[in-house]
Amino acid sequence: MSSKTVRLTMSQALVRHLAALRIELADGSVQPYVGGVFSIFGHGNVAGLGEALWAEREALPTYRAHNEQGMAHAAIAYAKAQHRQRIMAVTSSIGPGATNMVTAAALAHVNRLPLLLLPGDVFATRAPDPVLQQIEDFHHGDLSANDCFRPVTRYFDRLMRPEQLLTALPRAIQVMTDPALCGPVCLALPQDVQAMAFDCPDDFLQPALLRLRRPMADARELQRAVEQLRAARRPLIIAGGGVLYSQAWEALRQFAERHGIPVVETQAGKSSLPWDHGLNLGAIGVSGAPSANELACTADLVLAVGTRLQDFTTGSHALFSQAALLSLNVQALDAAKWNGQALVADAREGLLQLDAALRDWQAVPAWTAHAQRLAEIWRRRVTELTLAEPQRQLPYDAEVIGAVRDSTPDSPAHDVVVCAAGTLPAELHKLWRAGAPASYHVEYGYSCMGYEIAGGLGVKMALPEREVIVMVGDGSYLMMNSEIATSVMLGHKLIIVVLDNRGYGCIHRLQRASGGPRFNNMLDDCVPEGGTLPQVDFAAHAASLGAEACHVADLAELREALVRARAASHTQVIVIDTTAERTTPDGGCWWEVAIPEVSTRVEVREAQILYRAQKAQQRP
Repeated sequence: MSSKTVRLTMSQALVRHLAALRIELADGSVQPYVGGVFSIFGHGNVAGLGEALWAEREALPTYRAHNEQGMAHAAIAYAKAQHRQRIMAVTSSIGPGATNMVTAAALAHVNRLPLLLLPGDVFATRAPDPVLQQIEDFHHGDLSANDCFRPVTRYFDRLMRPEQLLTALPRAIQVMTDPALCGPVCLALPQDVQAMAFDCPDDFLQPALLRLRRPMADARELQRAVEQLRAARRPLIIAGGGVLYSQAWEALRQFAERHGIPVVETQAGKSSLPWDHGLNLGAIGVSGAPSANELACTADLVLAVGTRLQDFTTGSHALFSQAALLSLNVQALDAAKWNGQALVADAREGLLQLDAALRDWQAVPAWTAHAQRLAEIWRRRVTELTLAEPQRQLPYDAEVIGAVRDSTPDSPAHDVVVCAAGTLPAELHKLWRAGAPASYHVEYGYSCMGYEIAGGLGVKMALPEREVIVMVGDGSYLMMNSEIATSVMLGHKLIIVVLDNRGYGCIHRLQRASGGPRFNNMLDDCVPEGGTLPQVDFAAHAASLGAEACHVADLAELREALVRARAASHTQVIVIDTTAERTTPDGGCWWEVAIPEVSTRVEVREAQILYRAQKAQQRP
């Protein structure tokens, strides 16, 4: 180990380390690990970290954003589009800039995605306390706003001396590159410590090449898993996000084909198999296809690969409660959920190990053939739903999805669709035809409104050669839209399709299904006496942010606008009015939403009776 040192500030050492980091990707190529740094400067980071970023701007580009939560969403989407192999960092000042990123940190935590948070912090010396934007706690003198990050990050550290960077930063990177621990990390940087100099070892500025681990299965766990599979007659595979993070799609395809096992997909796992593969039964769960959910109800074994088994996937643990559960997951906590048989391993390596051990074993042929028939029936039904033309009424999401999906003369696999919250994720989960891995990018672990446009920017930065199509409802658009201006500023073209149903249509329908009245969701129901119903011109608003925008009258005009949008080189926003009253009737399953035990409303009391009956079907 070299004993040479160089005199640097903590910020300079941090930035130079990040700029020098390289990672060997799954295809064998070597790339910079950090794709860049999103920054909104303030008094807590502009002088220290800002100066260091300027000096390394050629090796580590800095991108200005318009909203701290938005820039963190973009960084998360970048990492997801890169299958967790590369990251972006984000930095803010010490107060609202930092707390604006807490929601994004939670999103990354839930979705098991890497994000490097570098918020400024108050002075370590405390000489000028309290400083502008400082949170003062009357009981804990060492707290700052950045302590909000502790429960929503996988690793948190506050650097009180510049030398602490030498251990803190490698630990943070270790967490982000660990397949089981992967998630957001936060290094809180007091603004005086950012500017402090120390003798930085040369070795720190020349970090070793990063390689992602692929843990193999334990021999005893593997043997039990093989025995469990061999005893099954009607097995079903649930493909989760871990299949894509592990880039295990080819191993999954070979495993399913060799052993005749049908595959269903979670939101995070959609695109693990091409939509038209004979054994792909489509989406599972609350937003699932009838083909997938029917098999889930009759399977005798569920092999869950790389999924954390959230309630939308499991129907609140009532959908496949009759089946034995075998979970292949790199994270032991996820693998052991709901008393399932755990197989802790990387998704790709675990599938290859299972495949070799099972040899020529296959599911019952009649089960495989039945699954293939259901898959074909559902594919035909998707065509019917997405090509329908509404008669004398507004279109609904499925019809818009069909127009968007079929608007390319090239392979739809070249497109990446991005979405997050509301009704659209449910409809896309069922109806979007994902032809290639990572062509479906829907954030549904945290279901975070406002992720869509910022997430689309991150995907475009990760995959600039792909057409990135953001589908977003009016509610999410109003919640966060400022990164339209960032996409224009950076020259990263997006196609944004805004579906305006004039309210929070998804929760409105849930409210009504739970026995509630129309209340506080649709704009028509929210105007008090003396108020005015808002008439938002989304196209004019998007144009004011620098996009080329239009409002279309119907599906025919939407198709024409999409042709123009694909030919354009500038961010495009297309707005279409839709209805909140219609959704795809096919598929779905029960989802536990607690209904009040006491209510003056008859509708609520009736919903409560049904709720108790459905809860009896849950896995104990």
